[in-house]
Amino acid sequence: MSTAAGRTGAPEPPGSRSSRLHRLMALSGALSDGHDEHEVLRLAASCVARLGPWRAEAGYLPADGRLVRCPLDSSSTGDSSSTGRALDSQVSGLGGRDGAVTLPGREWSWALALPGPGGRAGSTPGGYLVVSAGRRPGDDDIALLGLLARQTGAAVAGAAARRREREYAAELSRARQDGIAARARLAAVESELTYRRSVHDALSGATATGDTEAGIAWTVHRLTGFSAVVEDQFGNLRAWAGPGCSDPYPKPDPGRQEQLILDAIRDPRPVHVGHRLTAVARHRGEILGTVSLIDPEGAAGEREEFTLDHACDALALEMAHLRSLAEMELRLRRELVDDLITGTDDESAFARSAAVGHDLHGPQHLVAVGWTGLTADDAFVQAVAGAAAGLGLRSLVARRSGRAVLVVQGRPKGEELYLAVSRELGSRAGAIGLGSRCDSPAEIPRSYQEALRALEVRQRSRAPHGATSFDDLGLYRIIGTGDDYREIEGYVREWLGPLLDYDAAHRGELVRTLSQYFEAGGNYDGAASALGIHRSTLRYRLQRLREIGGHDLGDVETRLNLHVATRVWKVLGGEA
Repeated sequence: MSTAAGRTGAPEPPGSRSSRLHRLMALSGALSDGHDEHEVLRLAASCVARLGPWRAEAGYLPADGRLVRCPLDSSSTGDSSSTGRALDSQVSGLGGRDGAVTLPGREWSWALALPGPGGRAGSTPGGYLVVSAGRRPGDDDIALLGLLARQTGAAVAGAAARRREREYAAELSRARQDGIAARARLAAVESELTYRRSVHDALSGATATGDTEAGIAWTVHRLTGFSAVVEDQFGNLRAWAGPGCSDPYPKPDPGRQEQLILDAIRDPRPVHVGHRLTAVARHRGEILGTVSLIDPEGAAGEREEFTLDHACDALALEMAHLRSLAEMELRLRRELVDDLITGTDDESAFARSAAVGHDLHGPQHLVAVGWTGLTADDAFVQAVAGAAAGLGLRSLVARRSGRAVLVVQGRPKGEELYLAVSRELGSRAGAIGLGSRCDSPAEIPRSYQEALRALEVRQRSRAPHGATSFDDLGLYRIIGTGDDYREIEGYVREWLGPLLDYDAAHRGELVRTLSQYFEAGGNYDGAASALGIHRSTLRYRLQRLREIGGHDLGDVETRLNLHVATRVWKVLGGEA
């Protein structure tokens, strides 16, 4: 009947082979529209029952070189069942071809191989679709299921290809984005390296100018746009570049500076202190100074921090280098002074002094400096050198026998030098002895001994603080040390004692008057003028000292002893 119906054009029964082919053809389009391989497999499974009295049991897709079961719905074999594991083993053993499998409660079960990418069943299948039926289908039905498997395989391969295309496109897009990001990072790195190189080159040029601190400050200001400040480790201004510098510059706050140093020790990066971003210049753990940006808005970033760090490195290295050179020069100066005062040949002395910037040609004077309660250490010697430099004296300074020793070009003014050293040390409890002039290096040892003699006389006198020149020692130039001091003081007392006692009791000036009278050669007018008194007053005082002292000024021997006594009295500090 079906054949006749086909010939007459009558509609075929719904379950006829032709209608099932039409359903399969319609299914082909749906399968091709599947989003991925799993969806294609599920669509194929859902059509199995519509093609005949069959059901789909499981589907398999390749993954990582093996077949992985993909449950199709809640009624299909589960992954964890022993039946599912047995089915997995049977399907894997088919070697990529169709074949019968055994399922509990199923009369007929068949694994349909899905053709791989090559379009045919073989050793590398594109997957499997396992179907079952209550009885074995006919050959036409099996052929129909085979056609479904081929269509499914083609659709799975197409979905896989589209998936790979999508993945490739996504990967390509990511690669492009990664490339763009990498190029951006590379450009940023190149920009940063270029900036850092420019900082390095600029600061290297700044330290080569000779004025390191000012050069660093102006370079940092130019690189960052912020006003830059260089201070020493105590907070004293060394250099400022840019607007906003206070005049006068604020006195350093020891507490702020100490806190800054503590913050720098805790955090090696630049730190914000008030309206400044500050970095510390350190060399071998020693803090040498700071470099700061004036940044009240806190706008400075990583580049500014890098510039500050590099500026501090440059400053620390340069300051350490300069300190090393200064220490070497100081050592050479000290060694030269030691050799000069112990004796050396003129040619060597001239050459070595010229090497440290001192001219030994021309008159020189040796100066010995001692201070009560202060050790003659480096700080003491530096203070003496600073005081001499402040007076414009060109000198070589060293430490010897607990004293500071200077070789001074020209003749220094003793009292000016004493006052300058007192200011540097913050104490007037010291003395200075000056040797006489020496015109060649060979005479320096003699001037040194004279300076020591003058210093010793001053320190043993009744006014031990001040300056004394060997040229002014008078009688003390030929008197030794030790007990001779007591004897000479006794000598002064013997000849001037009553006058000294009178002056002490009445605040008089008889001894001073007598001393000036002798210095004026016995000339009344000259003595009165030097004392700033009237001639008649001078006559009255001379008469009083004759009465009190009992001396006859007309006697030659008396006049000699009194003159010597007044000279010694002056050296001993009797007259300011």
